[in-house]
Amino acid sequence: MFIIGELINGMYKDIGKAIQTKDKSVIQQKALEQIKAGADALDVNCGPASKDPVNDIQWLINAIQEVTDKPITIDSSKPKVVEAGLKVLKGRAIINSTTADEEKLEGLVPLAIQYNAKLIGLTISKKGIPQNKDQRLELAAGIIAFVQEKGFPIEDLYLDPIVMPVNVAQAQMRDILESIHDFKIISDPAPKTVVGLSNVSQGTCQRSLVNKTFLIMAVGFGLDAAILDPLDKDLVDGAITSDLILNKHIYCDSYLDAYRKK
Repeated sequence: MFIIGELINGMYKDIGKAIQTKDKSVIQQKALEQIKAGADALDVNCGPASKDPVNDIQWLINAIQEVTDKPITIDSSKPKVVEAGLKVLKGRAIINSTTADEEKLEGLVPLAIQYNAKLIGLTISKKGIPQNKDQRLELAAGIIAFVQEKGFPIEDLYLDPIVMPVNVAQAQMRDILESIHDFKIISDPAPKTVVGLSNVSQGTCQRSLVNKTFLIMAVGFGLDAAILDPLDKDLVDGAITSDLILNKHIYCDSYLDAYRKK
């Protein structure tokens, strides 16, 4: 499981304030906390309050790169913001994200190719959120066809089935899980899969439990990566143990600590 820490996002009060005041110590502490907890990469989002996202994304990335060389996910749908981040990023980026709409793909796929970045593709379009597995597969196939035509390597593509809150879309949960499996058989080589995990528990009273249960089930359906809160220790322990049970790493009595130190 490739764990992407979600906490450097301007929608959180402490991060939003740090961006406004340019207090990089807050950003750096949050980056290191997430990495220590098991994050393999860090999602970076200026948030809706940013008045200058082009400069803010560069400031965030530079602040993080002073304390870690972990991969960074540039979280924006705006090509100008994404490109600004790519210009200062020292390592290999993940672009989060494009939708299945052609104009979005036209704006971001060339940037992913130019900067040798990985790319997250959301199975959503102007028509809205897909309501069943068939709609998700259709959108996924469209994204794959587009990136193949442009020469982008499929193995660097992450497809997101769009996780819905269980309290309003309970009937969709199995379709979402099955989509994770079925995305892998659309093409050869297969794309990877990712979810924005926190969406599944929005508005629920048992957020941590809902997140953990869905994540463990999703791993069983073949999930490769998740954007989540790595400071939820039980959640990350569940993800690590799921990989262990699927024989993705070798058992030892201290396997949880070993994973976090890898």
